[in-house]
Amino acid sequence: MTHTREIPVLDIAPFLAGDMEATGELAKNLRWIQEEIGFYYIVGHGVPADLIAAAVDQVRGLHALPQDEKLKLKVDERTTGYVPIKSTIYVTTDAGDNTKYDLNENYRIVRERPDDHPGIREGRRFTGPNKWPAPELLPGFKPTMLAYYQAMEDLGGSLLPLYARALGLAPNYFDGMFTDPHWLTRNVRYPAVEAEEDEFGISPHTDHGFITLLPIPEIPGLEVKTRDGDWITAGYVEGAMIVNSGDFMQKWTNGRFIATPHRVLAPPVERHISAFFYNPNWDVRSEPLPGCTGPDNPPRYEVTTFYDHLCNYVDRNYKKSSGGQAPDMAPDMTPDMETDPALS
Repeated sequence: MTHTREIPVLDIAPFLAGDMEATGELAKNLRWIQEEIGFYYIVGHGVPADLIAAAVDQVRGLHALPQDEKLKLKVDERTTGYVPIKSTIYVTTDAGDNTKYDLNENYRIVRERPDDHPGIREGRRFTGPNKWPAPELLPGFKPTMLAYYQAMEDLGGSLLPLYARALGLAPNYFDGMFTDPHWLTRNVRYPAVEAEEDEFGISPHTDHGFITLLPIPEIPGLEVKTRDGDWITAGYVEGAMIVNSGDFMQKWTNGRFIATPHRVLAPPVERHISAFFYNPNWDVRSEPLPGCTGPDNPPRYEVTTFYDHLCNYVDRNYKKSSGGQAPDMAPDMTPDMETDPALS
């Protein structure tokens, strides 16, 4: 692999089947990708296509609900639930000078946990409980999404030995750090509206966490920034998911595995996705992993827990009324009901 202007495709089916020879080559390719590009497609991942399609259909149905029903489930201090359109300006990146709010609405769901879970009892953000739409409105939403998320969590867990090998670590190195993974999801609707200059479905940014798993939709929009500063399209690959690492991975590897900037253009037709952010336990710290520092590469980043890292990311990028700490939008930045009829 030598082309940094193309997003590679990796078939992980032999790895998942236990083919040790294929795993060694796959880990070598993954290491190069994570050091040079930061994005890749996977096929042969084992998540059923009909389950992915069913989950996206549920996301479509959720965003088709009347706005007053969605606002009943609006995100709060627990940071789960509905996040209205124009709630984010990404500032935790040098990928662009973002000045306009993003043209998407999303619904954040986190790992489902019992009411007596310590994180829920303590009121820890991004831990739950989730806000689910009423069954009479969307009877299939909760069971479908929980089945989909379980498949995605299983996939994320299955990739841990591969990432460990790519970093020169024992295959089981990460096992104890993902026993209660602090994953979260963005279930997004991108309306078909005409964007202004420097306005995006999602403005240029890097993701927050360990890895992101996204079943790639047929409707285009995602663009990835190369190290040369150009933007390349992440096109549709049948049956594929796109995978990228985030800021916590970059911290954890002391800059070795990069968090690549990306953006989403406002689509020509309405676009729906369900992005899954697979992360370690809340208390995992970002001290550089073995092999990621040396005499010519001292530690570069402040050490934090994953939880503190996530809170800082959301607080800086999301406005206060949407679960963060960034200033709320100015009055003239309110959503335009005429250009997005689904909000009226």
